[in-house]
Amino acid sequence: MAGRKVVVTGLGLVTPLATGVEGTWAALVAGRSGVGPITRFDPGTLKTRIAAEANDFDPLAWMDRRDARRTDRFVQFALAASEMAVRSSGLTIGSDGPGSYRPERVGVILGSGIGGLASAEAAHAKALREGFDRLPPMFVVELLSNMAPGMVSIRYGAAGPNYAPVAACSTGAHAIGEALWSIRTGRTDAVIAGAAEAAVTPLGIGGFEAMRALSSRNDDPPGASRPFDRLRDGFVLGEGAGVLILEEAEQARRRGAPILAEVAGYAANANATHLTQPAEDGAPAARCIRDALRDAALDAERVGYINAHGTSTPLNDVHETRALKTAFGHHARRLPVSSTKSMTGHLLGAAGSAEAAISILALVHGVMPPTINQQVPDPECDLDYVPNQAREARLDTVMSLSFGFGGTNTVLVFTRPERS
Repeated sequence: MAGRKVVVTGLGLVTPLATGVEGTWAALVAGRSGVGPITRFDPGTLKTRIAAEANDFDPLAWMDRRDARRTDRFVQFALAASEMAVRSSGLTIGSDGPGSYRPERVGVILGSGIGGLASAEAAHAKALREGFDRLPPMFVVELLSNMAPGMVSIRYGAAGPNYAPVAACSTGAHAIGEALWSIRTGRTDAVIAGAAEAAVTPLGIGGFEAMRALSSRNDDPPGASRPFDRLRDGFVLGEGAGVLILEEAEQARRRGAPILAEVAGYAANANATHLTQPAEDGAPAARCIRDALRDAALDAERVGYINAHGTSTPLNDVHETRALKTAFGHHARRLPVSSTKSMTGHLLGAAGSAEAAISILALVHGVMPPTINQQVPDPECDLDYVPNQAREARLDTVMSLSFGFGGTNTVLVFTRPERS
């Protein structure tokens, strides 16, 4: 799509591996799992007793006690990741200094697939104990997904477009794509974009368990998430946030911003077949990949690495492999593909933006993080999944794939900034 070029100048990550970009990246390269026994609540009679929790996250490192008390955990994640991203980019809004953006030219597009689930559970329990007339005054506010972009915009004075896309496990990728379009078309000059999720709760675990979507490998938490492996038995629920700073390329250069990558392409479409199951032949996802490459004006052979959706579920991994083969043809056999969900678990709505940040880090560092727990080959998953060990490579173009309930597919393409 013609329009202004858009670059990434800052990243922020809260993951089960670490609170911070450097810690998360070091753990990914080392192939370390962030999965362990559930500590945030007593799993009681639940069959699934493991999750990927952000255990080192301290909200008071990022906000005062008052804000921590009145915000759901997903908003706390969003504020922390946004702070990291803004700091690393050097973004300033409304100051008198050179390179500062006008407030109305900076947007905040931060989503959440589920929103304030923990707050809903806590308020309901309180109401059953004390009566529904005793609900907290901020109860409804704590539930809303758009409290994440709302609080971020207030913190930085960003007065441009402010909203929370919701697209299940594609939410974070959609937020980045919407930010790309907003800057390309001149609606904004910079956007704080991404998503946050905090659904490691009794309802979160219980709901996905009822769907038979979760791994029950309780005796081996680090080995539970095993995308593309024949012994995979479901995904591991994770939590966290990924936030990117997107800017119009020329303005970013003029202010001396650290340019990490160009957001070269974005596409989104629907399977239009089933609410939870991917299309069996992978054709809609393959079309989304091709559309993203067309948007980036790139040939398929230019892609050097893909961060896959790779959930570790029996259906997704086979159908995603078929989509890659359809989209890339012979190049699929030469194309390294890894799923970092093998280490982070599945961050649901935040997965797309966290994995976009990870894809950019692979581009910057010239290292492809591995898919760990690759032990038993699946004859239907027969591509190069970068098994068990990170791999160095000169990368010029990387791709991040996100799929979600409702049949939504999203693809992002990032290139080295020299192309801009």
